Order: sequence, then structure tokens, then C-alpha cells
Amino acid sequence: MVQVYVGVGSNIEPERHIRSGLAALRRRFGLLTLSTIYASAAVGFVGDDFLNLVVGFETEWTVQAVLAGLREIEAAHQQHGGGPKLAPRALDLDLLLYGDLVWREAETRIPRDEIVRHAFVLRPLAEVAGDRRHPLLGSTFAELWAAHDQSRETLTPVMLALER
Repeated sequence: MVQVYVGVGSNIEPERHIRSGLAALRRRFGLLTLSTIYASAAVGFVGDDFLNLVVGFETEWTVQAVLAGLREIEAAHQQHGGGPKLAPRALDLDLLLYGDLVWREAETRIPRDEIVRHAFVLRPLAEVAGDRRHPLLGSTFAELWAAHDQSRETLTPVMLALER
């Protein structure tokens, strides 16, 4: 079994799409570990705030199968096709970590570069995987969060009733 972490985000009817996306992830991958949900401003474009969290799960699936499963769940939530990446999203699922795998293929990077760039990824990842080490940097995610410039992005915890 491999431990996997996925970033989940939405800024189009985010409560509905996050609930639905988590239900789809549970059906596909089983038991999920959930971080706190955070509201944060859109990055890279002007748009409504996002709700973001990180989910963790164990799987026997290959990295390619996990990526394909995430794309299928995402596609089922998009009303007008995928559209550009830096645009409003009904559901955005990003594979952040697949065990300790370091993988670079086309536009896919594992671990995701956004982990250390954005508080809306790093903070929830540090919550659910604080003792794990970044496969390239060697620091734990808790250490990376403690060293992160937390003044650049405002994160607001959001209470949303979810199944754990």
C-alpha cells in the first residue's frame, strides 16, 4: 500500500462540489483522512475565493491509475469541460504526493511544486502529514509550514459538515 495525498479545491458552489468530490473519492479509494478546510483567494486569476483541503488515503493503485481516477472525478464535476487551469473550478484534484515517489512526466510533477509555494496546499498537508518528509527537500511538512512566509496568503478555516 502507498500513502497518497491529494489537494482538493473548488470555487464554484464549493460546498456542494467538495462534498460530492469527497464522496466520489471515498467510493473510489476508500477511507480518507481530511484536513481542515480553508478559504483562500484565487491565485493566478481574479475570481471567487476557493475552499481547499488535503485528503490522504492508502492505495494499491499505480500512480497512473490514481491520476486517471482523479481526472475522472474532476471531469464529472466540470460543467463546461476542464477549461484552463488558472480559472474558476467546480472541483480541482491535484495529486500532491504518492509515497516518496519523485516523478516528472510531461506537465505532471510529483511531489507537486505548489506544496512549498502556496499556504492553501502546505498548511492542510502539514496537518495530515506533518511528520512525513518532502521527498526532494528532506524537511517534514510541519517544518516546511513553520518556515513558510505565512503573511503572503490569508487562510480562513471553514466549518463544513463532512463525513470523515
